[in-house]
Amino acid sequence: MQRRDFSQQLASAGLGLSLGLPMLRTAQAQGGPVEGQHYVRLASPVPVNLPSADKKLEVVEFFWYGCPHCYAFEPALENWVKRLPADVSFRQVPVGFMAPHQTHQKLFYALEELGQLDNMHRKVFAAIHQQRLRLSSEDEIVNFVTAQGLDKSKFVAAYKSFGVSSKAKRAKQLADAYKIDGVPALGINGRFYTSGALAGSHERALAVADFLLQLARQKV
Repeated sequence: MQRRDFSQQLASAGLGLSLGLPMLRTAQAQGGPVEGQHYVRLASPVPVNLPSADKKLEVVEFFWYGCPHCYAFEPALENWVKRLPADVSFRQVPVGFMAPHQTHQKLFYALEELGQLDNMHRKVFAAIHQQRLRLSSEDEIVNFVTAQGLDKSKFVAAYKSFGVSSKAKRAKQLADAYKIDGVPALGINGRFYTSGALAGSHERALAVADFLLQLARQKV
């Protein structure tokens, strides 16, 4: 079985989450995702942040608003997240590699603080990649969000708040713990990560993520 065929089989078989441990091992032997090639197993597991007792597994997408690959990945990712089992928690974490990334980190967490993230998340991507707005400075960001109807004073207060700075710091620590060096990337339950670069495409990365969720579920 070719890796391409394996990915297609995962996608068509309930995201691969019905695979038992023997089948997982068989899939690997037949050309499925290969550790060190299509995904990485962390030497030191990262603590997960489950929001409630009914959640058992966690997926983290590391991204940057300015990344064209993250923008292109977003529709497929959204559809995939809708199909995740009820016990899987998903969250997005903006990376903070350098100053431009850190500016967008604060934008993300300020929107979250104001309860506007669901409303604004796709609009931020569209502003950068369709409207060609850079949103690389606080002034540009403030002008953009106020044009979208957000209260300027409340947004600025959130953007500059200790809470947002703390969340951005924790996001950087998490990306460092996963050893993320490019985006988009998917962290699986504090134990694995994969990406389009590793898997061969964004679509295959999602299939590999399904596979890794089952590995995590089986505690392999």
